[in-house]
Formats: sequence, C-alpha cells, structure tokens
Amino acid sequence: MTTPKLWLVIPAAGSGQRMGSDRPKQYLLLRGRLILDRAIASVLDNADLAGCVVAISADDPHWQETEASRDPRVHHCIGGQLRADSVIAGLQWLEGQAGPDDWVLVHDAARPCLHPGDLARLIRELTDHKVGGLLAAPVTDTLKKSVTGSDEVLETVDRRELWRALTPQMFRYGILKSALQDAAAENRSVTDESSAVEQAGFFPCIVEGRPDNIKVTVPADLALADFVLSRF
Repeated sequence: MTTPKLWLVIPAAGSGQRMGSDRPKQYLLLRGRLILDRAIASVLDNADLAGCVVAISADDPHWQETEASRDPRVHHCIGGQLRADSVIAGLQWLEGQAGPDDWVLVHDAARPCLHPGDLARLIRELTDHKVGGLLAAPVTDTLKKSVTGSDEVLETVDRRELWRALTPQMFRYGILKSALQDAAAENRSVTDESSAVEQAGFFPCIVEGRPDNIKVTVPADLALADFVLSRF
C-alpha cells in the first residue's frame, strides 16, 4: 500500500469586511509579515506536504505581494463567494494529483497562530482514521441562549459537550470533495469542512487544540494575535 499524501488548501477569497480596512484581513501586516503568509507558513513549514493551493478571488490585487506567491511549493486558483466554494475550487485543482485516500488540510487564511505542536498532534492522531477530523477547543465560558428576536435570556446552555471548531481541519480527499460538492448541489449551508462531512453521514474526530489558535476577524484580534505570536 502507498502512504497517503498530505495536501494543504487555503480558502483566501474572502473580503473580511468586519475589519473595516482597505484590504481583506488576510493581507494585513502582523509582526512584519502578511497574515496570509503566516497562516500558510504555519502549516507548510511544519508538515511534509505534497503540495499547497490557495484559492483567491478573481480580482485579487494583493496576491502578488505575498511571500507565498513566490514560493514554488505554493499554487493558486480562483475561489468563490463562499468559503465552501473556495475549498471546492482548491480540491478541484488537486484533481488528478490527490488520491481519494490522501489527506487534505484546510486552514483559514486569517488564522496565523497555529502552534506546530497542535499541527503535529492533529496529523499524528488522524493518520489511521478512516474519515478525518479537526482541531477544536473546549468551550469554557457559560453560554446563554436568548429569546428569538429579544435580548432576554431563555436558558443557560450546557457547555460540557461543546467545542469551538478551529483549523486546520483534516479529511480524506475523496470524502471531503464529495461532501462539499453534494452540499453545494443541494444548496445546503456548511460553515466549515467538518459540517459538510457530518451532513454526509460521517463522524469527524475532535483533536483538542490550543485556544489561542485564533482567527483574525475584527481589529482587536490583531493585538491579540501579536501577543500570541510573541509567546511562541
């Protein structure tokens, strides 16, 4: 039997409007490097990858500014409006190169604080899994559910079995591609790769990750990411 290869897909076609900046959040500077470059390098430099593809928007004027665009290990394709569309585009780019049992790591373009130890543990724990899984952090705050259309508390939600989904998410190429394409064909909403795989009837494995593997979404996250990286 051949050893399954490991591929990296980065969906990076989003606009990141909540940052209120003149460019998508993945192209903002963080400790002297673009966030996207940090996100790609956090996986590319710490795993034995067969290849990497970044899905960008068709009118992206910033990709050529990245370190990754000049890295021969990194390729790009045109993504879509939704995250799932961009991941599908990346998987289609890998068609003919990746086998159905190969592994695909999908990592957020604006998640620059992935610790090498978490990545290594994810790959190690899922190596023999039939489906795949994701990094996730247990919910530690008390959770409240509000009345629909109101700011009044309806109930306190039991957090003991709740997790915050992180990335990378790591799935078999064939399973992930089929799950995402079926969801798109049936116009089903998927918020991450795991949700598509779950809807296809599979049970992804949770691998506990560090809670400081944050996604930069709003301006305050930049300062937090800067602090996290200073502690690596």
